[in-house]
Formats: sequence, structure tokens, C-alpha cells
Amino acid sequence: MLMKKLRKLLAANTLLASATIATASTAVMTSTTAYASDYPNKPVNFVVGFGVGGSADRMTRAMSSFLADELGEPIKVINKKGAGTQIAANYVLNRPGDGYTVFASTFAPYLSNTILKGNASYTIEDFSYLNFQWFDMDLIAVNKESPYQSLQEVLETIRNEPNKVRASVVQGSAGHLMLRLLLDVNNIPQENLALVTYNSGGKARSAVAGGQVDLISISAQGSEGIREFLRPLAIVSEERSNKWDAPTINEALKPMNTEVAVLPGSMRGFAVSTEFKQKHPERYQKLSTAIQNTLASKEVQSFLNKSDIGGVWVGPEKADALMKQNYETFKKYAHLLND
Repeated sequence: MLMKKLRKLLAANTLLASATIATASTAVMTSTTAYASDYPNKPVNFVVGFGVGGSADRMTRAMSSFLADELGEPIKVINKKGAGTQIAANYVLNRPGDGYTVFASTFAPYLSNTILKGNASYTIEDFSYLNFQWFDMDLIAVNKESPYQSLQEVLETIRNEPNKVRASVVQGSAGHLMLRLLLDVNNIPQENLALVTYNSGGKARSAVAGGQVDLISISAQGSEGIREFLRPLAIVSEERSNKWDAPTINEALKPMNTEVAVLPGSMRGFAVSTEFKQKHPERYQKLSTAIQNTLASKEVQSFLNKSDIGGVWVGPEKADALMKQNYETFKKYAHLLND
């Protein structure tokens, strides 16, 4: 399954990152200026598909200063939230394909869902994925002050007391789809859950941390900052997490005699328009190499680890394959994302 493949990929890349860091001075010997001596010669815009404070935004801002040093020009972070990242995606595609506009986002599952459910005019092939550096499983949790002690209890309350349970999700996310799927497999009417959707992970988390909603389904690693406000009920994974004291999603569903598909979680990173890659392959290579070199830095890895932000290098070819796999997976369940 895709999640198993991702775990193997991450394990392999952890070893690769260690080896790369240890030999950073010799791993990429070719000077990036050899690829495109005139690029960049002005600031590069990194367009985030979400609001300030979400996981993709934090990743981009954490990387921006280090990448700027590598490229030799400033990086400007621009937030274009809305429509499940479709606004940002269209913005990137409508800018000149010259390498001065980079798409920074949680590509899986949002980009797939804008195509499947958002009537986007683009396809996943319109983007070239430079790297996915941060993989994350989803967490289902409630505010720690809520009365709910298990996923079964929450679902039975939704079944028997319509609109009593309020939940927050990011529009079009894997967490959004998982809540829909949980109701579907347990024959609970979708309208029984009072679901509040947000365009930013930061806002969705603030809602449950502040008690405005009872339940949340969202990326686990990005929720470290609100851990003290949460009671975890399940991890959307085939294996338990050593960071969250919670059963796997299907372990949590055993008392209800049901199971759900273990959906792949978030994949965050950077992409550019395919037009840019085709028109300026040397610039594309320089940008890709800059990201690889940045992630090979001990200083960068230390900063990302302290900030609970992923920092693996999988490269363009693997990122492209993972994006296509994600699209096919979410295509199977896209019919549930009807608000």
C-alpha cells in the first residue's frame, strides 16, 4: 500500500540524508552557476497555497532564508489561500514560466482534490514537483476537555444526536475525506456532523484547541504545537505512532465491526510549472540542486528537527511518481467530498 511505500521511502531517505550531510562538501560538486549563470538575478517568489501559520507556510518560511543563501537572491513568501490551494495553483500557472515563481504547498491531497472536486482547469501534469520533504499521517483527536474518550463514542454520538458534535478540517484535505469516509462506512448520515471547513491548518487547529469545535482530523506532525489541548483518538496509519498515544484507525473501529481504507497523509514540498521546466531546464536544475544542497546542510536539518518540520530529499522523479499515486488513490473516494 502507499503508506507502506512511504514508510520505506522515508527510512531509506533518512539514511541517504545522513550520508549526504556527512559528505555535503563533496556530494554535489558541480557548481550551480554552471547550469544557469544568469539565474536568479532578482528575488524569487514562493507561493504558499494556505494562510499564515499552517504546516506548508511554516515549512516554506523555515526553508526560505537557507534557500536564499544557496541561490544568492532573496526569497519572498506569498500566501494565496483559498479554494483548497486552487487559487495559488492558478496564480503560479498564470505567472511567467521563468523560475521566479515557485509553488510551495501540501500537494497531497489538496492538488488532487482541486482537480477531482474543484473543477480546476489544470492537471497534475501541469506541475513539475521539485521535492516532497515533509510526509505526515493524519490524527483524529478531540479537545481534551470534551467528554469523548474513544472514536466509537464520538461516532455513536454523531449517529444518535445530530449536529451535537462539531468538527474542524482543512477543506479538501485527507482529514476532511477521512471524516466523510468514517461516517460512510458506519452508515451515519453525513449531515449529522456539524463540519466546519478552513483554508488553513493553523485556523482548524486553533478551533479545536480553543474549544470552538470538539473534533479534528488533520496532519499529526503539524499538530505538535497544540498537543497539550488534545486527546488523540486514532492515527490514520497501519501502524501505531511512537509520538501519539492512540490506536490505529482500524483498531479504533474494531468495536464497531467496520474498517476504512488507510488514506495516505500529507506530502509537502515545492513545485514549478511544467512550462518552466521545459523552457528553462538549466534553471530548473539549478533550483532543484539548491533545494537538495539546502536539505544536505547540518544546520538546516537541525533547525527543521527543532521546529518539527520534515526535511527529506526524494527528488523530482520520485516526487512525481508519488503525486500520481496520490491522485489515483483519492480519485476512488472523491465522491464523498460534497459539502
